[in-house]
Amino acid sequence: MRYRRGVAALAGALALSACVGGVAPPPRVIGDAMPPPARDREGEREQLRPYNQAEPRQPVASTPILPVPAVAVPGAATAAQAGTTRGVDWDALPLSPANAAAALQAFRLSCPSLVRRADQSGLTAPTDWQPACTVAATTPAGQATDFFRRYLEPVQVGDGRAFATGYYIPEIRGAREERAGYAPIYARPTDLIDVDLGAFSTDLVGKKIRGRVVGTKFVPYYDRTEIEQGALSGRARVLGYAVDPVEFFFLQVQGSGNVRMSDGSLLRIGYDTQNGRAYTGIGALMRSRGLIGAGQASMQGIVQWLHDHPDEGREIMRENKSFVFFRVLDGPPLGALGLPVTGGVTVAADPKFIPLGAPVFLSMDRTDANGIWVAQDTGGAIKGANRFDTFWGAGDEARAIAGGMSARGTAFLLLPVGTADRLRSGGAAGGTTPRP
Repeated sequence: MRYRRGVAALAGALALSACVGGVAPPPRVIGDAMPPPARDREGEREQLRPYNQAEPRQPVASTPILPVPAVAVPGAATAAQAGTTRGVDWDALPLSPANAAAALQAFRLSCPSLVRRADQSGLTAPTDWQPACTVAATTPAGQATDFFRRYLEPVQVGDGRAFATGYYIPEIRGAREERAGYAPIYARPTDLIDVDLGAFSTDLVGKKIRGRVVGTKFVPYYDRTEIEQGALSGRARVLGYAVDPVEFFFLQVQGSGNVRMSDGSLLRIGYDTQNGRAYTGIGALMRSRGLIGAGQASMQGIVQWLHDHPDEGREIMRENKSFVFFRVLDGPPLGALGLPVTGGVTVAADPKFIPLGAPVFLSMDRTDANGIWVAQDTGGAIKGANRFDTFWGAGDEARAIAGGMSARGTAFLLLPVGTADRLRSGGAAGGTTPRP
């Protein structure tokens, strides 16, 4: 996604703090907003209850495959710096034919990017992916398992210990006209400026900031509180209004979503940019202050608490100074690669540790997170080695899974055959040979 588009399972994103590059951290890049909380007036409470609130899915436990013994490298900035180890043999990885077929389809979509883009992780070159991508284009779904086994090999980054959260496309209630208590959904402000610091110094390559100009000074952009109090009047187009600001807050964390208008029409919005302020996960704040217990740490539990405590909730949400701006979408939800994302297959990852477009096998402590995923997205809170945000699509089922997703286990990056030996010998990227 982009930022995030970033973010994470709301439980995880909130706790930590999962499509696509930015300064701070909220959303993901799925597709491409977030104001005050709910009111507590008699007669309005029912109206402001979570829309289609689904209880978090109770996971079916599984035992993760143990990682290959390896020493973690503190402070590693890329996978190459973190170090790699040949992973377990394919025979030790339980492959589902259905999962492999879905992953193969997503991998095909990602191949044009893999064979064209520079790999920020430092592990591969575009030419490394060419053999696998060429064959993937014509491999039938029924042969997906054999394809992965022959053309890719499990490689462990760092100590391999993985943590995965989940995200989805939420749907909230909206309106075309403003009413008291509704939250404006803003497009990108006209005075928001992106600055690429790498243009000023080679030491700052890859660093960006956002802000606005006041007189002759460049200053931070308005934070969440200032925006909710009207700072954007005349500066940003309003795409619509969210009936419930709490639900809208979480839509911002997700990075994209659907807004169901009172007339039944649907406004699809996706992450465009954000205000450049640092992202703060309110779940961690609420737990540290004793406001919620372990049993309330899911997205659903946090949302319920915010609805039950509107005044305190408003102030807590404002402690997350990051604010997301949206654009109207007219196509399928897209990830950081600009490609359609697929529920149950797409995963957001840090491109400095996982080549965007590459498959990864997750062996986690809950069955729904296990299998092959394809890194087609990024997220502001999804940083570091073996940190993932699994995408589940849209609807109640997706919300139920993503809202409670918090899985730990082992990750094996699936790289072109021969990569592990080359990395171990210190050879340069470029040119691998599939198994016979």
